[in-house]
Amino acid sequence: MAYLTPSRERRVLKAGHSSIAVTLPKPWAEAMNLRPGDIVVFDQNDDGALYLKPAPGPEAVPVTVPYLVQARSFETPGVLTRLIVGAYRVGHDAIEIRTDVPLSAERMEELQSASRGLLGVSVVAQEPNRVVLQNFIDPSKYGLPQLVQRMKMILIAFLDEAQEVLEHRTHSARLPSLREETSKVLALLVRQLFLASRDWSLARRIGSPDPRQLLEWRVVVHMLEELGELLAHVAQEVNRAPSSYRAGGAVALCLPELRQHLKGIVEALMHPSLPAACESYGEVARLRAGLVTVPGRRTRSGRTPARGTDGSMHLALERSAACLGTLAEVAIDRAVAIGTETVIVEGS
Repeated sequence: MAYLTPSRERRVLKAGHSSIAVTLPKPWAEAMNLRPGDIVVFDQNDDGALYLKPAPGPEAVPVTVPYLVQARSFETPGVLTRLIVGAYRVGHDAIEIRTDVPLSAERMEELQSASRGLLGVSVVAQEPNRVVLQNFIDPSKYGLPQLVQRMKMILIAFLDEAQEVLEHRTHSARLPSLREETSKVLALLVRQLFLASRDWSLARRIGSPDPRQLLEWRVVVHMLEELGELLAHVAQEVNRAPSSYRAGGAVALCLPELRQHLKGIVEALMHPSLPAACESYGEVARLRAGLVTVPGRRTRSGRTPARGTDGSMHLALERSAACLGTLAEVAIDRAVAIGTETVIVEGS
C-alpha cells in the first residue's frame, strides 16, 4: 500500500511523571489500520534502531493452519510438485492436498518425491483423497551466510567432478545427488528470504540486520540458482562424453579458474572488503573476455557458430562467468555500503 512519506523527525514528548513518548506518523498508522488502544511490537537492532509493526490481532490466522489445495483431481504430472515446492518456498509449514477423485499411485509417488526433495518436509497424513505435508525446520537455525557457503561447496563439487572426469576419463556417479542437494538448499534459501521479509526479527537472526539487505540477498540467491543449473550442465556434458574434451583444452583450463573465482567472490560477499571485491570483479572480467576469445569460438563475422555440444558448453561457461560478475558487483556494493575503506585505482 502506497502512502506519502512523512517527516522523518519527531520530537520526544513527556508522558506522565517518568515516561517519554514519540508520536507515530499518521500516514503509516492509517496504512497499518492502527487505532488508539491498539498494540504495536518492536525489535531493537544492534545499533539502537527500533523497528515497529502492528501486533497480530486475535483474528490472525494461526501459523499451524495448513495451506489448503483443493481440486477435483490431479492428472498432469509435475503440478503437485510445483504446488508443494511453491508453498514451501513462500513459508508455509503445513500443506494439505484434497481431491474429489482419489490420487493415483503415480501422484502419490510424486507427493512423496516432492517431500523428499525439500529439507525438513515429511508426509504426516496420507489418505486416497487427502495428504498432509509438514515442515519441521526452525528457520532461525539456518542463517543466510551458512546456506550461501553450502551452495558454494556444492557448486565447487560440480567443478571438481567435471575436472576429475576430464583428467581420468572416468564417469562420475555423484552428479544426481549434487543436483538434488542443490534444489534442497536453494528452496530453503528462497524460503528464508520470504520469511525474513515478513519478520524483521528473524531477518536479524539469520544474518540480515538491515531489512534493505534482503534485496541484495535475492540477487545473490538468483545468481547461485543460475550457477547451479549452468555448472550442473557443464559437469553433465563432460560426464556424458569425456573423450570429447581434451584434458588441456579450453574447458579443462576454465574449470579451475571458475573454482578459484567462485571461492573468492563468496568470501568477499560474506566478509565485505572493497579491495577483495574489486580484485574479484577484475579477475572475472578477464575470465569473461578470455572465454569470448577462445580460439575457434567465433567466426570471422563475429557470430557464435552453432556447434552442438561444444557451443553449448562454451555458452554455459560464459554465462557462469557472467553470474560471477554479478555476484562481484553485489560484493562491491556491500563493501561500499560499509563506508570504512577507500581504494585508489591507478591508471595503467
